[in-house]
Amino acid sequence: MKSAAATATEEKTPSLLGDVMELVKARLSFLVLITTLVGFLAAWRGPFGWVLLAATLVGTALCAGGAAALNQWWERGLDSRMKRTANRPLPAGRMQPLDALLFGLLFSAAGIAILWLFANPRAAFLAFATIAIYILVYTPMKRMSSLNTLVGAIPGALPPLIGWVAARGQYDLEGGLLFAILWFWQMPHFLAIAWMYRDDYRDAGCVMLTANDPEGHATSRQALLYTVCLLAASLMPWAMGFNTAAYFLGALALGAAFTALSVAFLVRRDRNSARTLFFASILYLPLLLGLVVATQK
Repeated sequence: MKSAAATATEEKTPSLLGDVMELVKARLSFLVLITTLVGFLAAWRGPFGWVLLAATLVGTALCAGGAAALNQWWERGLDSRMKRTANRPLPAGRMQPLDALLFGLLFSAAGIAILWLFANPRAAFLAFATIAIYILVYTPMKRMSSLNTLVGAIPGALPPLIGWVAARGQYDLEGGLLFAILWFWQMPHFLAIAWMYRDDYRDAGCVMLTANDPEGHATSRQALLYTVCLLAASLMPWAMGFNTAAYFLGALALGAAFTALSVAFLVRRDRNSARTLFFASILYLPLLLGLVVATQK
């Protein structure tokens, strides 16, 4: 008869499907799809284009999964030195680096091709730019400068613009506002993560703002600054006449609550307040994006 410890160990053993889901960062990729969908829905006018939407989401999903795989291939050594990433498929030895590299390249190329053929070249270019900045700029920059967070927020903010351009076929101010909202949102989100795992990042050699901020003063101040900027950016769709007064009220309430939690992080500067800010950011984004779509004029 198997012991309880042995049974628990077997239950925790990752499966092949689990490893693939981890390689493509399925939860993060799902968030990418949600923001892409919001951009598409906000931009679309006229009889709905289901085929175009499907192609946009499939292409973006492949690009997101490919970028995640390429990122983990590049950072497999760094991941092995951080507790929260040491059990990923590559550092744990359950997947070979060449397989992850080919997987990432194939998915990325297929996603860009689908967007080019079934959406438009501009959407495909944005997807290519997202992957290129994420892999070739942000990833190596994590070891060189604490500004990596500012750069990393760029590819994170491009998916709604991909959806927008796929639907409209052009860049414009309203799509740019979605990009700005996503860019500002990522800053308190990432800063909270960096504070919670500051020891891991330091031990792995990542140059994060928290490395030279043992008391969290600079980290928490910046989190509050970007949260206030996010609040301002989130009100711009109403100020520019794109959304109704209901959007203004909802965005203001969400932004005020998010800002209050940033203030709490500034005052307390501990793991609990950072974790609360992090989870609040996850809740804030879909609620705000839902408002964007639901209250368009």
